[in-house]
Amino acid sequence: MWWRPRARWRPSLLLAVRSGNATVAAPGTNALGGLGDATRLAEIRQRLMFLFGGLIVYRLGTFIPTPGIDPIALAKFFQQQEGTILGLFNMFSGGALSRLSIFALGVMPYISASIIIQMIAVVYPPWAEWRKEGEAGRRRVTQLTRYATVGLAFFQGLGAAYAFQNQGVVLNPGVFFLVVATATLTTGTLFLMWLGEQITERGIGNGISMIILSGIIAGLPAALGNTFNQISTGEMNPAFAIILILMVAAVTFFVVRIESAQRRIAVNYAKRMVGRRMMAGQNSHLPFKLNMAGVIPPIFASSLLLFPATLANFAGSGSTDGSLGGFKSFMQSLASSLGYGQPLHMMIYAALIVFFSFFYTGLVFNSRETADNLKKAGAFIPGIRPGQQTGEYIDRVLTRLTLWGAFYMTAVCLLPEFLISLGNVPFYFGGTSLLIIVVVVMDFIAQLNAHMMSHQYEGLIRKANLRGASRSGALR
Repeated sequence: MWWRPRARWRPSLLLAVRSGNATVAAPGTNALGGLGDATRLAEIRQRLMFLFGGLIVYRLGTFIPTPGIDPIALAKFFQQQEGTILGLFNMFSGGALSRLSIFALGVMPYISASIIIQMIAVVYPPWAEWRKEGEAGRRRVTQLTRYATVGLAFFQGLGAAYAFQNQGVVLNPGVFFLVVATATLTTGTLFLMWLGEQITERGIGNGISMIILSGIIAGLPAALGNTFNQISTGEMNPAFAIILILMVAAVTFFVVRIESAQRRIAVNYAKRMVGRRMMAGQNSHLPFKLNMAGVIPPIFASSLLLFPATLANFAGSGSTDGSLGGFKSFMQSLASSLGYGQPLHMMIYAALIVFFSFFYTGLVFNSRETADNLKKAGAFIPGIRPGQQTGEYIDRVLTRLTLWGAFYMTAVCLLPEFLISLGNVPFYFGGTSLLIIVVVVMDFIAQLNAHMMSHQYEGLIRKANLRGASRSGALR
């Protein structure tokens, strides 16, 4: 019976070697079950320790306040800003914005800078050529992204300091506070950018994504505690709480299955001469995920939709008496109609998710370039002529996938809207936060499998060489 586990393990490794991407072997391996085996390897253990250490440093920094802030007035202010863009950014920062800590801006300036650089690279030919230069081009793009992050963090930090000063949450308002707060918030964002790059290089998983994930998970205990408190006080029916738990499990399972789904297009490689040998044709495939855009469309849609709601809330605050009473009343009604659970908010939110799904997918994937690369490599899709027809076929497939992926993201992101409006759920379940958790955890598991498999290659090669040597000796 000793040979059965080995027989189950080899096909997944063989699939990873043939595909050229170790992450393909994730369906055939169980990273969570093999986490104990992974910690026995010194390199993986050091990477995990560095990852956890970096996240601990980040969480400690979210509790260090910016100098000159009145914490009591700041807490009261954020209680009035639920459902605005400040609440969304506070979720991504793990509560750092509500405390106006040194990491209040989080990594959102870095993410925004990355997306801006990608958009410019599409329309600006010199930057587009850098993407084709390999490692040297990637370093140039990374350097530009860092410079853009500094500029965005500075302007966002200055705007945040000025806005909070006008809201009366500053002990000693003035130019000195603006300078200190802007420098503190900008430095905090740059430190998180550096920390994320170090986690990516010396840890496991994408560092920026792991920082966002830790911030979202940090808010779960408070949300669960609030839910249990409502059950104990009778504000929430226990039967509804059980249904909510089952719904959370079902939606999580659904999201995992959809994020793992692929549409594979068969690709055949023609025979070619390598030296004096004729290499036989090979069969492969092009994997396309159902959700090619990831979590970018919900983030963009939420930010773009909540921004006017926040402005309307600020403009409509205060007394409605006097000459500006009619304007403030209109802004208050606009802010309420754009809030969570409102029909206008749901319709605009769904339309923006669909739009950004197609926009971002077209931004990061070029079907014509993929068709040209296949043609240069001597590959073709069966039944499709190489070149322009291949590009048109890939574009049609990608359009259908993007449409269904946009519907899937819309359904997942609108689910918390219905729960808040119908069931009075005390926390923002699902939507962008659930997508981020699932995508980041799946990427972490895939990279953990890749690191484990890289340590098993050496043993496999050694065994293969020994067996080959023994067979050659026996033949002699």
